[in-house]
Amino acid sequence: MSGNPILVETTRGGHVESRHRGALHVVDGDGTVRLSLGNVVQPVFPRSAIKMIQALPLLESGAAAAAGLSPAELALACASHSGEPMHTEAVAAWLARQGMDMTMLACPAHAPMHGPSAEALIRQGQAPCALHNNCSGKHAGFLTLARHLGRPLAGYEQRGHAVQEAVFDTLVGLCGLEAAPPWGVDGCAAPNPFLPLAAVAAAMARLAVPASLMPRRAAAARALVAAMAAHPDLVAGSGRPCTRLIRAASGGAVVKLGAEGVYVGLLPDQGLGFALKVDDGAGRAAAVLAAGLLDHLGALAPARRGEVADLLEAPVTTWGHVPVGVVRLAEGVFA
Repeated sequence: MSGNPILVETTRGGHVESRHRGALHVVDGDGTVRLSLGNVVQPVFPRSAIKMIQALPLLESGAAAAAGLSPAELALACASHSGEPMHTEAVAAWLARQGMDMTMLACPAHAPMHGPSAEALIRQGQAPCALHNNCSGKHAGFLTLARHLGRPLAGYEQRGHAVQEAVFDTLVGLCGLEAAPPWGVDGCAAPNPFLPLAAVAAAMARLAVPASLMPRRAAAARALVAAMAAHPDLVAGSGRPCTRLIRAASGGAVVKLGAEGVYVGLLPDQGLGFALKVDDGAGRAAAVLAAGLLDHLGALAPARRGEVADLLEAPVTTWGHVPVGVVRLAEGVFA
């Protein structure tokens, strides 16, 4: 991956301070490559970027319908949320409605990503719980699926559990693989596949244009994409890039980040899917690259493009918030 092109630069005082190499792949539902930069056959861990795929069995199995999950809850199943009350309270209510609670979540506790929410916990003398984990919605989905399948709730996050078998079977089909991929353990304790970036992009394109999928999977894909588009605040949270980019696309795109510099996106109106990774895992460089790619593809609504100007060219500031540089696309990336 060291041979990947420089896609993003960070400047300070008019000079380039850091250079971020990476790869990206844009493909349509027929498999036609629209844009490809860097080594896209190199496997990567897509991390939370593939939560849409991990949520498909929840719908395909009938578990979501049986549990009466709302579009907001489907968005949470795909979310890397900030741990704000709108997230934690919704996941708690989802679990309670099924006679479950946060003690059954396998994802470990961590402080809310949302600063004011983390500060509120401190003021109240409360410790973070599993509900604050950014993946608690995904795990609530896993629990819901396990219950629907009649399988043990304990251990649902283990690779050999029926829930994860269903997830990996879905990955194989959607990514066009011949066999289940290698995997590692994600930060939330669930298995995460090691996949070629091009295969991840192809899966996103199939979700964006689900007509070629079996009817049940196509319906599940449409429901998840619609839920994320309708509830961008639940997909990430206040001020977060995914939330802002989905909103700025005005229904023209859904995007999802993954840790270590990964983003994926679906553009249903254009029939496109994409995946990208910044080699060094820099999150702000990946956000600029994702925003720039959406802009290049014409996915940002013209009237709302200004709302994400600071993602298209992110300011670098002093601790006193004085601008001293920018994070920007490298020259000629989309030329």
